[in-house]
Amino acid sequence: MISREKMDKHSKIYVAGHTGLVGSAIVRELKRQGYNSLLMISHDALDLRNQQAVNDWFKKERPEYVFLAAATVGGVVVNDRFPGTFFYDNVAIGVNVIHAAYESGVKKLLYLGSNCIYPREAPQPYSEESLLKGLPEKTNEAYAIAKIACVKMCEFYNRQYGTDFISCMPCNAYGPGDNFDPEGSHVVPALIRKFYEAKETGASKVVMWGTGKPYREFIYIDDIAKAAVFLMKEYSGNEPINIGTGTEFTIGELAEIIKCVVGFEGEVVHDTSKPDGMPKKLLDSSKIFALGWKPETDFETGIRITYEDFVKNEKKYIK
Repeated sequence: MISREKMDKHSKIYVAGHTGLVGSAIVRELKRQGYNSLLMISHDALDLRNQQAVNDWFKKERPEYVFLAAATVGGVVVNDRFPGTFFYDNVAIGVNVIHAAYESGVKKLLYLGSNCIYPREAPQPYSEESLLKGLPEKTNEAYAIAKIACVKMCEFYNRQYGTDFISCMPCNAYGPGDNFDPEGSHVVPALIRKFYEAKETGASKVVMWGTGKPYREFIYIDDIAKAAVFLMKEYSGNEPINIGTGTEFTIGELAEIIKCVVGFEGEVVHDTSKPDGMPKKLLDSSKIFALGWKPETDFETGIRITYEDFVKNEKKYIK
């Protein structure tokens, strides 16, 4: 469906989660396109888990458009270790912001979901119709259920209140500004750091979790930002929409690409006692492709940019 609302260059736009990987890229893209009335507020100043604080802020600032990119995120280790935190934080953030947007008369909201919300055993590639047709992967179940709740909340508010709240599901994001913490990060930044440190210390091998056989799809963060702004301007509907590249790699292939970019010459060893997570996660992005959007950054180029940024800002990323 064609978007009911059109942002202009002076629209008041709130980017929730503006310091995160996705949110910061959306801010860059909006500025690049000439949007100059951006609302941003730090977590310290506004805890999005606090319903009253969120309501008060929306009533005061009256944003017209909202990109909801705020979330508590992490890799397999922290998802599995802190399911209560991942569930509560992400439900609270989503519910509070979506409801405050409705009550304050926001013209349009875009909710950033995740490809992990799809059932583990759903047919590949995941189409948007696969949602809720089975159980999510156990290692990130709490995060997935929280994100599903917020995706459906957008749909329910559209149906009951006539809002224009849309949701999208990007595949695995990576890029400059990512989280490079060994336990809290996703696979791309985790491997960049591992190979970099192995190279710097002269290590003979890098140990990876799992078999290396699962397939994953990765998208450069600026491409997600461009897709998000595109959808805000061009799409309305109750159905969520996937944002992917259509290309997948095994984790083992990913490791070899990063190893080559970093210049590590040692061995890659797989610790098969550790979990793999979902065996395959590829999105069917034909809907957004049909609307006229396509990713622009090939994977190796994106990895090189991300690695160069990591080396340049090593002291900031490694604390």
